[in-house]
Amino acid sequence: MTVIRGATTIARDEKREIQEAVEELLLQIETKNNLKREEILSIVFSSTSDIHSYYPAKAAREAGFAGSSLFSAMEPEIDGSLSLCIRVMLFVERNLKAQAVYLRGAKILRKDLSQKINIALDGPSGSGKSTVAKRLAKEYDILYLDTGAMYRACALKVIDADIDVNYEQKICELMKNIDLSIRYEKGSQITLLDGVDVSEKIRQPHVSMAASTVSKWACVRMKMVEKQREIAKKMSCVLDGRDIGTVVLPNADFKFFLTASPEVRAKRRYEELTAKGFSVNYDEIKTEIIQRDVQDSTRKNSPLKQADDAVLVDSSDLTIEEVIAVIKRKMQEKI
Repeated sequence: MTVIRGATTIARDEKREIQEAVEELLLQIETKNNLKREEILSIVFSSTSDIHSYYPAKAAREAGFAGSSLFSAMEPEIDGSLSLCIRVMLFVERNLKAQAVYLRGAKILRKDLSQKINIALDGPSGSGKSTVAKRLAKEYDILYLDTGAMYRACALKVIDADIDVNYEQKICELMKNIDLSIRYEKGSQITLLDGVDVSEKIRQPHVSMAASTVSKWACVRMKMVEKQREIAKKMSCVLDGRDIGTVVLPNADFKFFLTASPEVRAKRRYEELTAKGFSVNYDEIKTEIIQRDVQDSTRKNSPLKQADDAVLVDSSDLTIEEVIAVIKRKMQEKI
């Protein structure tokens, strides 16, 4: 069984207003979740105490949802709550990934679903940032901004211009007018360089190697931060890194600092590499992680640091699913 939630508001406490709002809400929930009418077992409504003129359950029956059990209840009066609001829960026979629907004035109840949002995820190496960021992006159907792909595109531009990756001055000149943009299609990031899709080309080994050097130059990092801010201003996205909440998006709607003990992070890395067939030593990995933490947190430019307003999430004893649940709960609490 699946429970699907939704909410809407009305302009006036009038029968016709309630009928139209309820029909619109139910039809959108049905469409968004690809439901068959017979799959709906029951529909439970609650409405704020300022709605008296008509029961939402009656409006649902008139809208053609008479084949399931229908209930209506009045919510208690709560100071500061949204007025003239109708909430609904649909109990569906089939197990599915529920897509909530919040319409009209009720959109404010779920900014994560109805407005452009930016989520900043920072943390040390091996804390699970990228995995969590990708999962969050999929959950909310927003862009996971792969900042690494942007730096690879810079490297490709340098290679195509036949410039030595160690020649900082020429690279900085090249970066001034770089034509780099990001598009979000079917849940994936499309990286465009000079208007051409280079999403596959930038994954070539020689480009990745060049990106490691190119990305160290301050002018490149400044240009990419500028681009990342432009993208985040235009669309909802999740970014992960070490300075997202402090430097790249200091005004992000939601900020999290994901961490775990060095022992746990070393174990995760060890298991990941051995599963791929690499022969590695746990103690060496742990030492490298600790050294990387020191380097990242003490570097001069954009050091690893938890933003003052970021929520700390220690994943040492949590699964990915549990981390996602904590983050989503904290987001909803803020909303």
